[in-house]
Amino acid sequence: MALRFSKPSRRMRGVAALAVTVAAACCLAPAFLPTASPSAATRRELVGAGAASLAAAFGLAGTAEAYELPPLGYAYDALEPSIDKATMEFHHDKHHQTYVTNINKAFEGKTQPSLVDLQKGAIKAGGAARNSGGGVYNHDMFWMEMAPKGQGGVASAKLAAAIDGTFGSMDEFKAKFEAAGAPGARFGSGWVWLVVAGGGKLAITSTPNQDNPLMEGVEGTPGIPVLGCDVWEHAYYLKYQFRRPDYIKAWWDVVNWNQVSAWYEDALAGKAPVVDGS
Repeated sequence: MALRFSKPSRRMRGVAALAVTVAAACCLAPAFLPTASPSAATRRELVGAGAASLAAAFGLAGTAEAYELPPLGYAYDALEPSIDKATMEFHHDKHHQTYVTNINKAFEGKTQPSLVDLQKGAIKAGGAARNSGGGVYNHDMFWMEMAPKGQGGVASAKLAAAIDGTFGSMDEFKAKFEAAGAPGARFGSGWVWLVVAGGGKLAITSTPNQDNPLMEGVEGTPGIPVLGCDVWEHAYYLKYQFRRPDYIKAWWDVVNWNQVSAWYEDALAGKAPVVDGS
């Protein structure tokens, strides 16, 4: 199996660029210093000015960091037979990339918030913020919450107890989740979610299109999502055609419960999944 290397996160690239700039500024600063010994404050100002000049020279100042398509943490065929290789290639490389491209166009020349921050006002903002911004966040989360069969572990004791207490059992939870994602319940395109709602209670909800429970004014139950299943046709049609229920049932085999359990702990503390490295 070919090795897949992850690209550095937006934050790490920014830190690296800043480090290079500041280092260069520190090396060059003495050339700009007067012969009289300046104060520490003056030296800091000169170094800062040098860094700003270098940043501008290299095109680093005042530019927004573009959102990116994250690489998968596994091979395209690693989720088979639940999700086939061709679907993963089209879904990740084409559909997800389109959302990334469109949200970057919408924010061209503007400061780009983290994806988490973008979600809150996405419905009110409408347009690309809602459709493409939601699409980028939802898909980033989707890839992270899956793993090859047998590698995703099981729900943590704490999450399993919460599921049992809310839904009766893991099997009953899965049945209710599948029902919420079925065509009769979520007509057309959308997502079905497990969220941590008010008071730390678990709830199952679904949203249309690329909406998610983090968005203010969302249809269904708002909350912090810890698990989401994409029920757009592009997520399953090549293999399952009209059989969406079969897709959701097979999808359980590739859920990364280790990641979901970690997100559950974060959600209890009021923290939404961070998926863009910021």
